[in-house]
Amino acid sequence: MADSAYFTLLDHEGLLAVRGADAAKFLQGQVTCNLNYLSPTQSSLGARCTPKGRMLSSFRIVAVEDGYLLAMDRELIASQQADLQKYAVFSKSKLRDESQDWVRFGLAGGDAVLSELGLQLGDASDSLSSAGQLLAVRLSDGRAELWAPAAEAARLQSHLAAHLPQAPLNDWLLAQIRAGIGQVLGATRELFIPQMINLQALGGVSFKKGCYTGQEIVARMQYLGKLKRRLHRLRLIGAPLPAVGVELFSPVHGSSVGEVVLAAQTGDAVELLAVLQEDAVKDARIHLGSNDGPTLTLLDLPYELDANKEIQR
Repeated sequence: MADSAYFTLLDHEGLLAVRGADAAKFLQGQVTCNLNYLSPTQSSLGARCTPKGRMLSSFRIVAVEDGYLLAMDRELIASQQADLQKYAVFSKSKLRDESQDWVRFGLAGGDAVLSELGLQLGDASDSLSSAGQLLAVRLSDGRAELWAPAAEAARLQSHLAAHLPQAPLNDWLLAQIRAGIGQVLGATRELFIPQMINLQALGGVSFKKGCYTGQEIVARMQYLGKLKRRLHRLRLIGAPLPAVGVELFSPVHGSSVGEVVLAAQTGDAVELLAVLQEDAVKDARIHLGSNDGPTLTLLDLPYELDANKEIQR
């Protein structure tokens, strides 16, 4: 069903709200994306990093009337709220876990349904549309997300089900993998810098916005071109679904050369995104879990990396 029209409940992620008069100024110094690019018609991917450039979280961010909503792995919400709160006390900003206040659906082939709800969503990646309290976000491969107050959950689910079959979350994650959209989960917190999951190629890093925590390391990697580990898509046959964070191995080093970022089932096989050392990718002998573990096959990503284009954001 991953290649057909469907909807699914995105309950694997939660929403962290940052609201208040200083929310924009406060967050601008904390995240990789440029909040000045956000608008009623534009959302963005982004990340928050340690001073060493390692991602503490990655997210989808939208601007709302009095601040911002950040959708991220539920496991990261509490730690990110606590971390950010240390700095928010010095500004007119308030943080709150609003996961229970909202419901989010993923839609494939669902533009007609969104239109019936008054949401006219543009084709460009990261486009945003609103109708009352409903929000819709366009993803890079044409899918969409529908965000709504939790009180609307039952009504919207019934409306969606009248037009689209409901699919398991696995189908949505498989589509994320095929679109090359990685993210930070609890198991991979502080493992990667943004370019390791190609976040800069997806508009989630701005190199013109000025300082933010970890900015020096992120910029250095982009301009000096010395990154040795990047996101790749792979297929695994004859093995169970691997957990996020499981290590990959190669005879090039005889040791770990990367970690699983995201994995999903597709028939009798598994597709996954993993951050891998480039010399292991060139060798192409990659194994799951150990040097003699199941063999993985490299697949293409749907986009090209272009450093010159990426630094224009």
